[in-house]
Amino acid sequence: MDRTKAAIETLNDLILINNDRIIGYEHATMELKAEESELKHLFTNMIGESHQFKMELATEVAALGHDIETGTSTSGKLHRTWLNVKAAFSRHSKKSILEECEFGEDVAKDAYKTAIADESTPAYIKEMLLKQQAILQASHDKIKALRDNVAR
Repeated sequence: MDRTKAAIETLNDLILINNDRIIGYEHATMELKAEESELKHLFTNMIGESHQFKMELATEVAALGHDIETGTSTSGKLHRTWLNVKAAFSRHSKKSILEECEFGEDVAKDAYKTAIADESTPAYIKEMLLKQQAILQASHDKIKALRDNVAR
């Protein structure tokens, strides 16, 4: 596979990951109680992050002359991750919601790590991915800290 095609696949995979992240946080937001407005605000900000990431990734895919993924992942770990988030909501526990969100953040972080390590990813795209990865790491750390401070 040539480097351009590999880079496009990587970018489109990350677009799908961000689509999954958006849907996961939208579901999480709907399951929170009214008094958890700070957490709803945090999740809304994370949805905004993923929209921004998608726009940046899609710009690069378009610049490479290919179609941009618009759906969500339907196979593999990412899909199961956000399904686990939905399943956790049946417990309606703030801690369980945060646990599943953290797990989703872990999967997103791993996907970015893999994309950055991929030798076929051009340097200028790696630079963009490193910036997005840093934001994802900060979001993950916020979720983890909140989870660690919540009693079941």
